[in-house]
Amino acid sequence: MSKPAMFALPCLCASFRRASRALTQHYDAALRPLGLRATQFTLLQALSLAGEVSQGKLGEILAIDSTTLTRTLAIMGRRGWIASRSGQDRRERWLRLSEAGRAEYKRALPHWEKVQRELRARLGNKQWNKLLNLTNEVTTEVTA
Repeated sequence: MSKPAMFALPCLCASFRRASRALTQHYDAALRPLGLRATQFTLLQALSLAGEVSQGKLGEILAIDSTTLTRTLAIMGRRGWIASRSGQDRRERWLRLSEAGRAEYKRALPHWEKVQRELRARLGNKQWNKLLNLTNEVTTEVTA
C-alpha cells in the first residue's frame, strides 16, 4: 500500500486534527493486542497522575466534551477499571482508578512506552520536546 499524498494544510485546526488522528491510529495499533484504545489509555494515565478527581475536572484536564468522556468512562467502568463516588452535590461524580484499573494501566504502560520511544527516535529529542511543548502551549492558550 502506498503512502497517501500529504500536503500542508493552511488551517491550524485541520493540521492538528490530522496529526491527532494519525497519532491516535498509531497508538491504537500498539495497544490493540491488549484490547485497549488510546482514548482509554489516556484516561487510565490521567487518573493515575491525578489521583481522585471530579468528572468535570477530568474533562477540563483532557479538554474533552462531557458526552465523549461519559461514554468512555462507562466502558471502562464496566471493565472495573474506574471507581467512583458521588460528591456533595448529587450531580458531582468523583473518579479514581480501581485496583483493576491500576493493573490495566501497568499492563499497558510498556506498550505505550515503546511507541513513545519509537516516535521520539523518529522525530529526534529536539523536535519531540518542541512538539510536546507546543501542543501543551496551544491547549493552554485556547482553553484559557
